[in-house]
Amino acid sequence: MQTFTFYFGYTVLISATEDKDFLRFFPFTRADRILKHSDFLRISRDGIKRQNRYFVILFCRTRIKGTRLGVTVSKKVGNAVERNRIKRILREYFRLNRHNITDFWDINIIAKKEAAGLTSNQASLSLQKIFDKIPVSHD
Repeated sequence: MQTFTFYFGYTVLISATEDKDFLRFFPFTRADRILKHSDFLRISRDGIKRQNRYFVILFCRTRIKGTRLGVTVSKKVGNAVERNRIKRILREYFRLNRHNITDFWDINIIAKKEAAGLTSNQASLSLQKIFDKIPVSHD
């Protein structure tokens, strides 16, 4: 038996044979990411903006089926280690909570300078509040 502890306090006890099957429930593949510069520009131009103390979230309708995530963390936030830690936390939150988002959205999360010292639990609470602001439908 192995114990997996994810960000935000999720702890799961599974056997080695269940190891690969369990991770399939929460995939985060290349298709789930926003990678093209033109997509980031479209979200910035046409998207709806919500923010709190730590993050700015821009979201708009997607042209494809499925919700995708883009993460932007500038050098103002901190050094490479800190920026990569924040990106891991954001991706992990999205991976574990994507099922709560209805409809199909392209979402870009921009970390503010204040996000540098956040713990994963603080980031989770902040992201939950801001993700609750995403509308239920495209109306």
